Formats: sequence, C-alpha cells, structure tokens
Amino acid sequence: MTVHDLIESCLVRLHAEQKRIVEAGRELCVAVPPGRLVQTIGGLHLYEFIVPAGVSLPIDVAVAIVPSDDAEPTEGITLRQTDRAVLVRTAEMLGDPLPSVTLIPDLAGHLKITADRLEDMIKKGEAYNLGPAERLVPLFQEGERSGRRIPPESSALTMVWLEDRLLRRQRLADLTVDLVRANKRVLLLSPDHYESDRATGAVARAMKAAGLSHRTLISRYEVPLLSEDGGIALQELGFEAQVHRFYAKSQSEKASLRRKYERFRELAPLMTSKAQKQKDLDEVRLLEWRLVSRLRDLQVQSADVETTLTQYENLPLFQRLTMQAVGKNRESLDQYRRLYQRQMEALHQEIDLAQARIRELASDAAVSRNLKQEYDELKEAMAKLGGTKKIRELLAAEADPNRQAFLQHRRLVAATPGRVAGDPLFGRVRFDVLVVDEAPRIAMAHLLAAAGLVRERLVLSGDPNEIDSAGQWTVSDPSVFAMHPSPPRALA
Repeated sequence: MTVHDLIESCLVRLHAEQKRIVEAGRELCVAVPPGRLVQTIGGLHLYEFIVPAGVSLPIDVAVAIVPSDDAEPTEGITLRQTDRAVLVRTAEMLGDPLPSVTLIPDLAGHLKITADRLEDMIKKGEAYNLGPAERLVPLFQEGERSGRRIPPESSALTMVWLEDRLLRRQRLADLTVDLVRANKRVLLLSPDHYESDRATGAVARAMKAAGLSHRTLISRYEVPLLSEDGGIALQELGFEAQVHRFYAKSQSEKASLRRKYERFRELAPLMTSKAQKQKDLDEVRLLEWRLVSRLRDLQVQSADVETTLTQYENLPLFQRLTMQAVGKNRESLDQYRRLYQRQMEALHQEIDLAQARIRELASDAAVSRNLKQEYDELKEAMAKLGGTKKIRELLAAEADPNRQAFLQHRRLVAATPGRVAGDPLFGRVRFDVLVVDEAPRIAMAHLLAAAGLVRERLVLSGDPNEIDSAGQWTVSDPSVFAMHPSPPRALA
C-alpha cells in the first residue's frame, strides 16, 4: 500500500460519510439557552453555550448561530466541549448576554473541506511533498501476528513513544527547540485545542530556557483556551492576538505616516515659494553688487576728472598738449564730469530700487531654523519611503494585513488537525517539519492532510498503547473517517 492508496481510501470513506449525512435530509439543530461572552481577542469572540444532554459537537466544525430574536445569523467554529458546555469562536460580536440561539453545525461541509484537501494532494502533486507522508504507511497497516508494524526511524521520521506524558512532552519540546535552532519551520499538531495549549506551553518554556524569544517564534493558530501554562502567557501567543497587535502597530504607523505626509504637503508649497523668493533675492543682490561696483568705478573716474579740472591750469604744457591730442580739454572734461554725475545719479536710483526689493524679498524668503529643520527631516523621510507617490499608494492600500505572510514568518505554528485540514490558509503555507503531539488520537485523514504540507521530516509522539485503543488509524473502520467522537443526535 502506498500513500496514494491511503489518501484514496480516506476519500472514499469521507465521501461515503458525507453522502450519508446529506441523504439523511436532517440537519442537526441544537436549541440552546442564552450564552455568555467568555473573552474577546483582537477581532475574535469566544462564547459559551450549554447544549442539551446527549448532544456532542465535534471541534473545528463551522456552526451557524441563529438568534431567536430574528437577528441576522452568523457563523462560528466549535473549539471545545466539556460535558454540556460548548465553546464557539465567532468573528462577529453577538452581544452579552446573548439571547437564546439555535446552533446548526455543518458536519457535511466539515467532511467536504477535508476531502477537498486530500483531493488536491492527489491532483496537484507538484504542490505537495508526499515523501514524508509515505513514511506513515506502515503505521496504518496491521501485521498478521504482532499487530501494527512500527517503521524504523530515519532522517525523515522520528518517533517519541513513551507512556509517561510529561516525559514524552518534554522530549518533544526539546526536539522542537533543536529544530527551531536549525532554522526549520515547524508545524506542531495536537488532537484538540486543550492539548495544543499544553504542547505550546511546553515548547515555549523550553525555548525560554534555551534563551530563545518564544513570543516572536511561536504562533498558536486559534484562540488559546488556557490563559497561561506554566508561567507562559498563552493569550499573547495566539495568532489572532499577534495579528491584531501587528495591525494596531501598523495602523499607528500609518496614522503617523499620514500626519507626516499631510504636514509635508502643507510645508512643500510654502518652502517652494520660499526657495523661489530666495532665488530672486540672490539675483537682486547680485544685481545690487554689480550696480555698486559700477558706481564705485564712476566715482573714481569722476574724482579723477574733478582733480584734473582743479589742477588744469597748473599742469605742465607738455601734459596739456598730450591731453588735447586725445580730446581732453577743459570743455570736454567738464562734459565728462556732468556725464559721470548723471550716470551716478541713475545708478543711485537703481541701487535704491534694488535695496528696497532686497528688503521685501528678505522678508518673504525668511525661514525659521526650526521650520527648515522640520521640512528637511520630512523630506528625507519621504525620500526613504520611496517618494510621495509610493506613500500615497501605502496610505490608499487596504487596511488588511497579509495573514499568509504573517504566518510564514513564524518559526513554529501550533494548530489542531481540523484547522490545518479545513483552513484554506494552510493550503498555501508549507513547513519543513511536522511535529505531532498525541499522534494516536488524530484521525488518519487529518494526519495525512497535515503530512502533505511538510518537505523534510515527521516527528510523531504519543502513547503506543493508544494506537489500537483510540482506533483512529484502523483503515477498515468507517467511523474513523467521520472524525467526531459520536454521531450527534438531531433535536426537534
């Protein structure tokens, strides 16, 4: 038997169970009294409902919540049932306290989602790596004499089979820390959310003891049911809480960027106008300098003419004859003096105009040191972010974080089989290693669906005595593929 044979066998059983539920023609409708809000984390809300005796709801199944007050129905996901108390996670606030509601679990849809994932693994083989999953085949085959055959360990398969749960989980945590240190992306699978919280706490404590930052490395993919485990605050490790914090920080940074951008847009025209005024001021100052330089030259020339006219009669005859030879006599010198005087008067008028313009432009071009420093800092920040066009695109982008990218940046993701098989997000994310806690309690179809997401290695942990007693790996038993403890009974 190959892994493809196992997947096809699982598909046959899943479709058969789904067909049986659909052909029964009766939806399970559970009328429950008013529930209560347990907690709210980010955009998710956890509600508790008390179901009638004898009703058992499987975990990780989508359930429609229909209020009795004719309000709009909403959808949630069952996380846990303890006795008659059922915890349901919703993305919408239903109020507190709640009115009485009717719960309608989508059992057929739950089976179809898992079947679709397994069908994808067969049809789109290039998108999945079934090499590690092939190592699971001997576990699902029963031998003729010695019962189930345990495959030998290899680089692709590691097993931690111990009856002592605490010792088993500690070894699993230490092994997981080694994988994280080796820069491997790890998917930690547990049979239910309670066990997932416990496993996540054990791994977080091992990381903390090893000097690793568990808050940035671990993501618990669902709302943790336990607030803390062994001193580890599990609520802050929840995926939704992490996304909410990241989103809140992103929104805060976006608001800060928007304020900077608006301030930059406010200062940019002003500073551009100031810069143009400064350019005009520099040109007028240059013109003033040229006029003053010309005036000084004329003053020197006029002073020379005045001196020559004053001393003309006392000049030597030869010097006067030389001056007359070039047209310089008393009459012409007097003309030069008047010409220079007129030119100096005109220059004085131009200089006065230039100085008045300088005073006007100096006032218009003046920029305080603080304002210039603020503008320079904003301009540098805009340039670092790619310019105003890029900033406008960032501000106009939808306020929806990329959940896939966020999940891919976590070194370890802890989840339950139903969430891994049923959430489309996991269909797009790949891991290096699959670490399975309490493996004998996980259904074969879910285990295969999770194994198809890893590229390198499988690590199985559990009590070997539970392999046969749990009955989750018995190929011949159709009830395995129903993936819920017992068929819920329909209520009128």
